[in-house]
Amino acid sequence: MSVNQTPSHNALPALSGADIRQKFLAFYAAREHQILDSASLVPEDPTVLLTIAGMLPFKPIFLGQRTAEFDRATTAQKCIRTNDIENVGRTARHHTFFEMLGNFSFGDYFKREAIAWAWQLSTEVFKLPPDRLVPSVFREDDEAFAIWRDDIGIPAHRIIRMDEADNFWTSGPTGPCGPCSEIYYDFHPEWGDDNIDLEDDSRFIEYYNLVFMQYNRDAAGKLTPLDAQNIDTGLGLERMAQILQGVPNNYETDLIFPIIQTAAEIAGLDYQQAGDAQKVSLKVIGDHVRAVIHMVTDGITASNVGRGYVLRRLIRRVVRHGRLLGIEKPFTTQIAETAIALSEQAYPAVRTRQTAIKNELDREEIQFLKTLERGEKRLADILEGQPEKVSGKDAFELYDTYGFPLELTQEIAEESGIAVDEAGFNEAMEHQRQRSKEAHETIDLTVQGSLDSLADAIDSTEFVGYEQADTQSKVEAVLIAGESVNQAGIGREVQVVLDRTPFYAESGGQIGDRGYLSGENLVIRVEDVKKEGAFFVHFGKVERGAVAVGDQVSAKIDLACRRRAQANHTATHLLQAALKSLVDESISQAGSLVDFDRLRFDFHAPEALSAEQLQQVEKQVNTWIAEAHSADVQTMPIAEAKARGAVAMFGEKYGDDVRVIDYPGVSMELCGGTHVGNTAEIGVFKIVAETGVAAGIRRIEAVAGPAILDYLEVRDRIVRDLSERFKTKPEEITERVTSLQSELKTAQKDLAALKSELALAKSDQLIGQAETFGDIPVLVANLDAVEPDALKAAAERLLQKLGEGAVVLGSVPEPGKVSLVAAFSKPVIGKGLQAGKFIGGIAKLCGGGGGGRPNFAQAGGRDADKLPAALEAAKVQLKEALGG
Repeated sequence: MSVNQTPSHNALPALSGADIRQKFLAFYAAREHQILDSASLVPEDPTVLLTIAGMLPFKPIFLGQRTAEFDRATTAQKCIRTNDIENVGRTARHHTFFEMLGNFSFGDYFKREAIAWAWQLSTEVFKLPPDRLVPSVFREDDEAFAIWRDDIGIPAHRIIRMDEADNFWTSGPTGPCGPCSEIYYDFHPEWGDDNIDLEDDSRFIEYYNLVFMQYNRDAAGKLTPLDAQNIDTGLGLERMAQILQGVPNNYETDLIFPIIQTAAEIAGLDYQQAGDAQKVSLKVIGDHVRAVIHMVTDGITASNVGRGYVLRRLIRRVVRHGRLLGIEKPFTTQIAETAIALSEQAYPAVRTRQTAIKNELDREEIQFLKTLERGEKRLADILEGQPEKVSGKDAFELYDTYGFPLELTQEIAEESGIAVDEAGFNEAMEHQRQRSKEAHETIDLTVQGSLDSLADAIDSTEFVGYEQADTQSKVEAVLIAGESVNQAGIGREVQVVLDRTPFYAESGGQIGDRGYLSGENLVIRVEDVKKEGAFFVHFGKVERGAVAVGDQVSAKIDLACRRRAQANHTATHLLQAALKSLVDESISQAGSLVDFDRLRFDFHAPEALSAEQLQQVEKQVNTWIAEAHSADVQTMPIAEAKARGAVAMFGEKYGDDVRVIDYPGVSMELCGGTHVGNTAEIGVFKIVAETGVAAGIRRIEAVAGPAILDYLEVRDRIVRDLSERFKTKPEEITERVTSLQSELKTAQKDLAALKSELALAKSDQLIGQAETFGDIPVLVANLDAVEPDALKAAAERLLQKLGEGAVVLGSVPEPGKVSLVAAFSKPVIGKGLQAGKFIGGIAKLCGGGGGGRPNFAQAGGRDADKLPAALEAAKVQLKEALGG
């Protein structure tokens, strides 16, 4: 019997995790709640990195930004939280991935029904004994207290009032908020009701939280009752499984334990016989692998930023804890298979995406194992010195050079009882950010500050550019360098706000239109248009006359530029459709640029596309272009658009109604950009390049439509120039270049051989300079202007000539670069010297480092002026060690 069990506890129904999920959803479906699928772990809300709570998908409804389709809903929501990642595996209930079962009311029922149903579910469906349940309420919520006492019949002394920090939910400093009521399960009712402490984790577990969203909080902190009161609840699936399955922690439930067992088998362990530290590692693996399979399923790929960094960190922690268990070979895909099998009934997409999941794990694991080995060796060297703490500089080196997250360095150092200078690490990180920032010039073109002051005086801009290429408009505002003015004359760079405009403003990756604003004795050439809040700001130059607030102008776009942008934007949609169709259905957009001359499409993908795949994609796009698909453009509710299968970009903000661009049977996307009426208008599409721009992010650059002619003209000019230079026909250029490369490679090999022979000739003259320390011959010398490979060959040759001994050579192969090499025979190694450590220390004197095997090692440095002193130090150290 576990510490958290009593005899009566065993009478509870031993429901599986799947049973608990199904019974919860069925209970609320029977009470007119619409069962909704779990939302993605990548939230629509761009202010949140990952879906952290069951209510997050409904946040726009609670904030009044979107109208609910149903009055009541119930979900089993996938969630990820990493704020307590260090506690995973160490406590009974902390997880990164968990499922939150929830029931929601949008202005329908409120406290009385929510409390009554939560109690009925707990006691009648899950059969929890009433004497084991303890509710909490917000200290000022007398209404909830009375419902628990009078309607449910809980004795007043068992209803615990709690402070705002524990039992009051807020959406932020301002906005909807309200008190909470939680239900706790008591593992030890025999301990009595005196001085009940709900924070005692050994006795109580909170499994159900009811949020009563009834107020709006203003900037002054004043609470005003909401017109529509909402209910938001969350029941932790893993916690209920722990209770009903009678196990001591969430990890030993059927939701996670099979994953742990798989990891234990790979490590050759029996979980029940494993030590405490081994159990922690097994639990970390079980938890994190669950998180990883669902993150990859939802389109997340490992990277060094954002949610991609979270994924990479979780995978690396899995690999690291596998190493702690003695698992040396790749193992994560095997464990992932168990996790997928556990989840596929409730979340079929994990099986559909199994190849992507395993590829991501396999690639990240192999890459990290290589990095881990080098980084662990470096960190071990640091810790061998038994410092009081690992310096911020060293921690940053591990991060910057070896890919060690700070958390991993802290975790490993903690095992040796050594802290890490986190402040120093952050300082080094900030220095790097500043260096990166200083390397780029940015121009701030925002005029929002000035427009804010004019917002009450002028109307928002009406956009008519989908239907019209020109219109008559009124000048609402004129700005120079972002400052509001009444008028501006010839030659001035201006920003103009109109009451209505045909100009498309930069958005969704598409750049703003170009064109002209004209009037009586007035011409403004418009070079760009940006949207600032509700206003379209036209950036241009007054080429004739003067412009003043209140003027009537003719606003006309450059149709040639618009057609180029339309062709490239529609081609981008076709490109994404082709990638999904031919490469991977899970491919999702990570950014785009639609210019007049080109298009750029960034997308989530774990690896580069092959030449054959790129050719297939290009061919498919051109096929759709030739098939002349007409556009069907409609505005509809976002739910209807998604139900039809329209593709939306992760992180993009959408309103209740959205614009859908549909080329039936080919592509359907939510998009506010401008597009061709028929794909045949594009003409032709050509992929120019495919590259990686970040971990897990690929980029395709292409041209389409009229821009193809410019692209071909440039390429034709290059080909003609090369033909003239090489005195050959265009079709023979490749063969000619290959021939020249072969000749260059041969020449380079010959040159390297000559340099090596020269170095050996120089080294032969040094043998007479050898000294004997103790009974061991030692040669330390400077071979000037010798390349590293030649220096290595010289050291090996000299050691061979000495028979037994030590050879240390240095060289300056090029300005600002030092090369060092050490070759030790067995008698030298027997004296406790190792070439790798020895030459690494000498290299530090020249501002560098390095290492290698005990008998042979190479190193480098940056300060050539210090080489003579470094070689002298090497001689002194060898003399002391060998007894000279």
